[in-house]
Amino acid sequence: MNKESSKTIVFITGAFVSNSCWDEWRIFFEGEGYTTLAPPWPAKDGAANDLRQTQPNSCIAALRLENLTNYFDEFVRQLPEKPILIGHSMGGLITQILLERELAAAGVAIHSLQPQGVFTFKFSFYKAGRGPLGFFTSAKKSFLMSFKQWQYAFTNGMSYEEQKEGYYKYLIPESKLVVRDAISKAAKVDFKKPHAPLLFIAGSNDNFIPAALNYANYKKYKHTGSITDYKEFEGRNHFVLGQPTWKENADFIAHWIEQLPTGK
Repeated sequence: MNKESSKTIVFITGAFVSNSCWDEWRIFFEGEGYTTLAPPWPAKDGAANDLRQTQPNSCIAALRLENLTNYFDEFVRQLPEKPILIGHSMGGLITQILLERELAAAGVAIHSLQPQGVFTFKFSFYKAGRGPLGFFTSAKKSFLMSFKQWQYAFTNGMSYEEQKEGYYKYLIPESKLVVRDAISKAAKVDFKKPHAPLLFIAGSNDNFIPAALNYANYKKYKHTGSITDYKEFEGRNHFVLGQPTWKENADFIAHWIEQLPTGK
C-alpha cells in the first residue's frame, strides 16, 4: 500500500514522559516543510515539573489504553488531511492501532510497545516494566519512576549528568492501568489487514523495549502488499528521542517518508 501525500505529522508521546520530548523533533521536521503537532495525553497538559508535583495524580491514574487511543483517534480525524504518525513506546503502539483504523498516511513506531500477542524473553524487559506495572500496588495512585528506575529503563549507558537532566526535564507520573492494558485486547492489532506504510525503529541498547521485541512486532505483519520496514540503530536506549544522536534517527525517518511512493 502506498503512502498518501501528507505534509502533517502528529507525534504521539509514550508513557512516563512529557510531550515536550518532541520539541526538537518538531523544529527539525518543520524545517523539512511539515506541519507538526504533539498533543499531550489527557490530564498531562503541563510542564513536567508541575505534573510531578501532583503525584499521586488520580486523573492520570485513571487513564486507560482504550480511552487514550480513542482520544488520539478523535484528534487525528479532525485534521484536514490524514497525517503521518510518529509514536514512541506506547505512542508506537497507538500508531499501529490507528494505522489499522486507516487514519494515517504513514506511520513510524519508535521503540514501540508491543501489541497483544507479541513477546520477548529478554530479562531487561521484565525488570524495567516491573515497577510501572505495579501489580501489588493500588491502581488508584499514579506511578512516578524513581531516578534509579529511570537510569535502567530509559537512560542506560548515558552519563550521570545526562540522565539527571532528562529525568527532571521530561519525567511525569503515569497510570499503572494504561501500562497493564498493553497486554489486554485494547492493544490488539490485526497484522493481516492492509495498512499504510509502517516503519519500525529499534535500538540495540534499549532495556525497556528491546530491539528483539520490536523485530518480533515487525515480523508479525503479514500483508505483502503493504510497506513494512525495520531499522535498528546501534547504541540507542529508550531515551532515544533525547539522546545526542536523535537527529540521525530523525534524518533516517525523514528520508524514509520522502522515499515512499505516493497515491493509493
